[in-house]
Amino acid sequence: MALDSAKKAEIVAKFAKKAGDTGSAEVQIALLSARILELTEHLKIYKKDFSSRLGLLKLVGRRKRLLSYLKRKDQASYTKIIAELKLRDK
Repeated sequence: MALDSAKKAEIVAKFAKKAGDTGSAEVQIALLSARILELTEHLKIYKKDFSSRLGLLKLVGRRKRLLSYLKRKDQASYTKIIAELKLRDK
């Protein structure tokens, strides 16, 4: 369930802080969110695909850790990315 390169480049361009930025927390969170959405749609069709379900849970955990890091380091950026990706804040 990998993203195609065009969609990935679009997400990177939208959330990058500067040109060539592919590793910032914002970009990583946005890419993980896109992969999570794709896997969620896949699992709605294939309900017994337990290996993909495990991968989804790992991606959600990684995104959660990145979000908590971003919340500690840059509150303004955290609230911006939460609003853009329509994620819940606990």
